[in-house]
Amino acid sequence: MLESFSLDGKVVVLTGGAGLFGRGLVTAIAEAGARLIVASRDLKKLQRVAAEEQALGRTVVPESFDQGDEGSILALRDRVVSRFGRVDGLVNNSVLRSMQSPDAPASAWEASMRVNATGLFLVTRAFGEVMCRQRGGSIVNIGSIQGMVGPSLELYTGTDLGTPPPDYFFHKGGMLNLTRYYAAFYGPHGVRVNCVSPGGFFNDQPAPFLGRYCERTFLGRMANMTDLGGPVLFLLSAAAAYVTGANLPVDGGYTAK
Repeated sequence: MLESFSLDGKVVVLTGGAGLFGRGLVTAIAEAGARLIVASRDLKKLQRVAAEEQALGRTVVPESFDQGDEGSILALRDRVVSRFGRVDGLVNNSVLRSMQSPDAPASAWEASMRVNATGLFLVTRAFGEVMCRQRGGSIVNIGSIQGMVGPSLELYTGTDLGTPPPDYFFHKGGMLNLTRYYAAFYGPHGVRVNCVSPGGFFNDQPAPFLGRYCERTFLGRMANMTDLGGPVLFLLSAAAAYVTGANLPVDGGYTAK
């Protein structure tokens, strides 16, 4: 049974990879044996991440791509297929935080949608078609509890964090139903599509926010760099062979309270 959790020899594409959740996912997926391709606009950061993992004997290949550009997405797909011959897993982790407040200009909303909505769709379609031809694969979308519930604005009172903007809630909510759509559409081809919805990640938030947030969880803390890896590995692996169309909250019980 334990072997079914291994990603040994699997080819996995992870968008992002140097951010809060992404860096931990790189280590988890590569340590599980995958040949991991990490892709984002900031190639230099990814090259440093890849070098750190390669020094430990893991296969991590940095690639440059722009999720807001369909040509860039298709070029990444073609490079991966040309080099590795297949794609077994896709982790949609990239996110653009162009909108910083509810009163940000419409152009910030539009930039967010181009990457986080249209780009998500295009990446999923590009790599999903490859997996369908192979008759197998797993897509894992990195959502958020903010796609499941409305904002708890009281958490931000008395801090300098500001009010969270609406675009993140919009596209993370949409990600959930896009997950279900592609689970249905790709299911007959042996391709599974699931979502994980993490809670807040500890990043030295102000004490008032941190205290209020932790009280909202059953486990009394925010997420750390290792909390998301296990759930994502499970959904990528053969251990989840009969799991598709699901959303797994990884939030310490926040949305269950």
